This record gives sequence, C-alpha cells and structure tokens, in this order.
Amino acid sequence: MAEWSEPTDVAAKVRRRWTSGELLKSYGRGTEFEPIEVPLRGPKAGEIGADLGRVQAWATRLERRAAGGYDVIRKPIGGRAGGRNEVPARAVVTSYARAWRLLGVEAEVASYDEILMLTADVATARAWVLARPHAALTVGDDWPGVLAAREWLEEHRGRGRSVREITARGVDTKFVEKHRAVLAALLDVPSAASGFAAGLGLRERPARVRLRFDEGFAGLPASLSEATVRVDELSAARVTVQRAIIVENEITFLSVPVPREGLVIWGEGFRVSRAGSLPFLTDVPVHYWGDLDTHGFAILHQLRSWLPQTESFLMDAATLHQHRERWGQEPAPTTAALSRLTGAEQALYGELVTDRHGERVRLEQERIDWEWAMRRWPGEA
Repeated sequence: MAEWSEPTDVAAKVRRRWTSGELLKSYGRGTEFEPIEVPLRGPKAGEIGADLGRVQAWATRLERRAAGGYDVIRKPIGGRAGGRNEVPARAVVTSYARAWRLLGVEAEVASYDEILMLTADVATARAWVLARPHAALTVGDDWPGVLAAREWLEEHRGRGRSVREITARGVDTKFVEKHRAVLAALLDVPSAASGFAAGLGLRERPARVRLRFDEGFAGLPASLSEATVRVDELSAARVTVQRAIIVENEITFLSVPVPREGLVIWGEGFRVSRAGSLPFLTDVPVHYWGDLDTHGFAILHQLRSWLPQTESFLMDAATLHQHRERWGQEPAPTTAALSRLTGAEQALYGELVTDRHGERVRLEQERIDWEWAMRRWPGEA
C-alpha cells in the first residue's frame, strides 16, 4: 500500500511557510490570509474493503488533529461493486489563528504582536521587524532596550561620544555589543565593529602596536626595551629608525634579535596594517616574516599596500621543503588574487592554493628551525 498522509504532513507544509517567514510577514503587514490547501494521499477504492479498520483509524487521526487547525474536505470513492465511501482528500487551513494553533506557535505570535506594538512609532524599526520577523523574535524581551539604545545613538550620532557613555535606560556597552547587528540595521550603518563606530561617529578604541627596540628609541629610558603604544600617538611622534622587521608570531617577536637602530614589530595577522601605517617606516627597509601558508602571503600582500618596499624572508620554497616533517594543514585557505607578491612568492602561493605539495599545506612560523631562521635573519643585531 502507498504511504497515506498523516496530520504531520499537513503541519509540515504549513511549517515551511512559517520557517521561511512568509506567514509572519503577511500577518504583520495585515495581509488577508490566503487559505493553505494540502492534498491528502489516501486509500484507493480497492484498499478500503481489504483493510477497513486501518482506513477508519487513518481518517480518525486526520479528523481529530483537524480540530481547530484545519478543515478536512472529503471526496467520494468507489463504485457499484464495492460501494461508495467518502475519505479525506484535502486539508485546508483557513486563517492565521488556525495556522498558529496547528503549529503550536501562539506564544511566539503573541511576542511578535508585542514587538509590533513597541515599534509602531519607529519607522526604521517597524520596517525591519516586518521584513525579518524571526530575527525580531530572537531579540525577545530586549526590544525596549534596543529601541532606547537606537534613540540614544541616533541623538549622539557624529558627536565623538564613546559607547561607554550611553545613558539609555537599561542599556550598557555589553548590551550594545550583543545587539550591534540589529542596531546597525536600524541606524543604517555597517554591523562590523569598526564600521558601526565610524558610521555613527563614535569614538573608537585606539589601535595599538607592540614593538621592541634598542636603546634610545623615541627618547624612551634606556631601561625600556619593549612597549605597546597607540598608533596615532606613535605616528605623530618624531621617530627615526634604520629598519623594521615585522613578525607574525608573538613568541617569535619576543625571541628574535632587534636590529641595530631598528625595530621588531608584532604584526598580529591582518592587524599588520597598524604597523604599515606608521609614517616613519615609509622610507626605510622593512622585512616581513609570516606563516608559510596562503594567509601568510595574503597578509604580506596587505602590508605592501602600506609599505611597498617590504621584503619577505623565510617565506620561500627552500624553507618550506626543508621543514617538510613539520608541515600542518591550514584550516581555511584563501584563493584570493594577490597582485603585490614577487614572482617567486606568487609561484609558491599558487602551489599552496592548488595543493601541489599536499592538502592545505602550511608551515607555521614557530615550527621553523631556529638555527635555520637565524642564519637568514635580515640585518645586523
């Protein structure tokens, strides 16, 4: 016998419209409910007589679950030989209320009604709630705080205020961070942290760079050999260096020798642009040592957008193959076009992208033999 439709099949079709947001969007906009019809697979005429009990039980299940959720439309089947019978042929959901009852989502809809009421006088919030009803539901009881935060941020847009200064009722910095994506949509600014702050003219946390230096750097006491400083303040200082070496790994940064009259800077991955933006590095030799993987080359590419004179070291084929037994796998390689690589770098990057030497090969900086690295260290210490 073919599989017959069950009440769960009716609910499943309606739930797809709920999950997609279609039902709540229509409901929120006050659109008249369009009945949802679900054809029911049932017994053929010859199957009724063969197993009448099963047919009756099937029809009873559909009718019992139908109470309040949908109407069951029957159709006659059979003929003179076996007699005519009526069996369920279609289930029809005729209203929003019956759809909610069928799916058991009355509580969610009640919450949505409250959200619609709260946002009734805030056009941007109302439009977002209508367009993304399920996302609106995830905000839940925090909606009054979100609206209060939106009002404060809008009022202080462009004034250079810090989010820490927010005085909206029931709102603090952690609340704003938690709901930044929603607030960004309501305020029409990017949701990424930097874009959010820039779009609203908020005072951002200052970028910092960590560096090691030899005696006398920037007039600092001779007893100091390392510092973490604000990029904007260091950029404005009168600083002279003869060379800079930027390294990816923190332990390596702490271990390598500082070049005479130079700097060693911790690049911190794609934050390397902080070092790259330092104006006193524009006209001095710069070397970069990153992980030997696709993202290492991508970071080098980014650094050269600031400091095109940057030379890489220990990011070559000889170093890669010398340490074959120390290879690992890169979790999520990039395949981006990197136009600022040299010919040799481009060739090795292409080999890594195409898995020429193995699947997602990477050689992390801290796995490179120390003696091998120090024999190739650029500049005098």
